[in-house]
Amino acid sequence: MFFFLAKVLGFFALPSNVLVSLGLIGAVLAATRYFRAGRVLLVASILMLAAAGLTPLGNALILPLEQRFPAWTAGGAPPDGIVVLGGSFDTVVSQARGEVALTDAAERMTVVAELARAYPHARIVFSGGSGRLMLQGALEADLAKRLFHDFGIDDARVALDAQSRDTLENAVESKRIADPKPGKRWLLVTSAYHMPRAIGCFRRAGFAVEAYPVDWRTRGEADLARPFESVADGLKRTDTAVREWIGLVAYRLTGRTAELFPAPLAP
Repeated sequence: MFFFLAKVLGFFALPSNVLVSLGLIGAVLAATRYFRAGRVLLVASILMLAAAGLTPLGNALILPLEQRFPAWTAGGAPPDGIVVLGGSFDTVVSQARGEVALTDAAERMTVVAELARAYPHARIVFSGGSGRLMLQGALEADLAKRLFHDFGIDDARVALDAQSRDTLENAVESKRIADPKPGKRWLLVTSAYHMPRAIGCFRRAGFAVEAYPVDWRTRGEADLARPFESVADGLKRTDTAVREWIGLVAYRLTGRTAELFPAPLAP
C-alpha cells in the first residue's frame, strides 16, 4: 500500500506537474465567469515555472542532499562487498529495443566496474526490481546481470535482488542476500542526492554500510549562482530534489527511517 500511495502522490508532488496543472486550471477558469481567478492562476503558473526552470532553485535544493555524505576515500582493509542500488536503467526502452538503456544515473553502474577491478575479492549485490506502476518493462536486476557480464565481472561474484521496489526494500533484501558478518566492510553505491535516504533505510534494516556517493549533479556551492540554460533542465533538477526531500519526510513519518536527514556517524 505504501508503494502504491507513494507513486500516486509522488506524481502530484513534483513541482513541474503541480505548476502545469495550475496553469491548465487557470486556462479553463479564464473561459468562465471566474476569468479573473483563471488569469491569476495562469500567470502565476508561468512565472513559477520560469523560476523553477531557469533560476538556480533546483541546485539550491539538491546541494544539501549531495553534500551530506562526502566522497568515499580508500583506507584500511579493502571492502568485502559492494551494494549498488537500481535506478540506472530505462527499463521500458531496454525491453523494447532489446538493449541495455541507461539513464542519467548510469554512474551507479559504471563505477562498479572500477570497484570490481580495484577489489577483486569483493562480493557485489545489485538491488533493483521494478519501481513502476505502469509500463513495467524489463527487470533492472536482469539488465544489471547482463551489464556486469559485459564488464567482465565473474558471475559468481554477483548476487541479484529482483524483488525490491523502493529504498527500504532495497536495504532489507540486500541484507538478506549479503548476510553481512560483523567486522566486514560493505560499500553502498547510489546517487549522491539519494544517499541520505538510502543510508537511513540501511541503518533501519541493521545493515552497516559505508557511503560511496556517485552521480553528482552539482559542482558544489558555485552552482548556487548558476542559472539553467533551459527550462526543461531546471525543472528536472527541481523535481529530482523536491522528490527526494519529500521522500525523506515520508520515510521518517512512516517509520521507514529513524532520522529525518541521516548524516555520517561520528568516528
